[in-house]
Amino acid sequence: MYNIKYYLDKVSQIFAEEKFCAEPAELYDPIDYTLRLGGKRIRPTLLLAANGMFGGDESLVRDAALGIETFHNFTLLHDDLMDRSPLRRGQPTVYAKWDENTAILSGDTMFALAWRYFLRQPTPRLRDILNCFNETAIEVCEGQQYDMNFERRSDVTIDEYMMMIRKKTAVLLAGALKIGALYAGAPDGETEKLYRFGIHMGLAFQLQDDLLDGYGDTAVFGKKTGQDIRDNKKTYLPLRAMQLCNASQRQRLADFFGGKVDDEEEKVRQVLALYEEIHLKPEIEKAIAEEFAKSIRTLDEIKVDEEKKTPLREMLETLNGRKK
Repeated sequence: MYNIKYYLDKVSQIFAEEKFCAEPAELYDPIDYTLRLGGKRIRPTLLLAANGMFGGDESLVRDAALGIETFHNFTLLHDDLMDRSPLRRGQPTVYAKWDENTAILSGDTMFALAWRYFLRQPTPRLRDILNCFNETAIEVCEGQQYDMNFERRSDVTIDEYMMMIRKKTAVLLAGALKIGALYAGAPDGETEKLYRFGIHMGLAFQLQDDLLDGYGDTAVFGKKTGQDIRDNKKTYLPLRAMQLCNASQRQRLADFFGGKVDDEEEKVRQVLALYEEIHLKPEIEKAIAEEFAKSIRTLDEIKVDEEKKTPLREMLETLNGRKK
């Protein structure tokens, strides 16, 4: 019986075999650079695992795995540019290494390449697969717009934030799982359960990223610690902190996130010190644990042999075990 390492290794093999360089080099070199950086490659791994869970033909989802990861990386090129993030996976982002126009155009090409990958392999449920992919892509873009909208608001609620990360992050994990199951001909009811499993896993994953941004190690996490604080991002951390603060602490936090400061590193230090004052870290750890628990309960509902769920349970354990 396959385990999650089998699927991770298979995804690595797929990307090692695929050629991303073409002409003009100025367009394709950044694409090759991005897709060679590696990363966790969770989405294609989930797609393969979901396909195997329902007895699908692995050879028929190779291109879909490339497609879902190419689309994901397209969003990162544009996100990094919009967020002015200098690092991704511990390396310079495309806009920082090349320029802004390159990040836009190479990213646009990656979106088109993702469609090309999905269209390569005929399948009886191709229409359903493409509908799922397209709706997922639209929701990801909606989530990014909400994220940008929230930067201009001071009244964002946790419910709104959870809606935003559902669209921006969770739906792509859920969509990858559903697409993999559709290739295998899984019943609609089971694909929807798998989708819900992916949503809860994705919410936990993003909340964990929020936690790691404040408390992570750049060398391990691959991003500069405290970047969300520097960018005044309305993540779960400041939103929950506002609920826990007393009036004086709340004003301090509002001042930190309300405008420009002369020393950003001192801002990060003081915000994290305030988080310690109000014992914020256990609060977000509790929220993460709740989402992981929901994902486990949903996985339990799926009607396949228990051993076939092993790779997804192992993926949950891996994600839940990410450390700072």
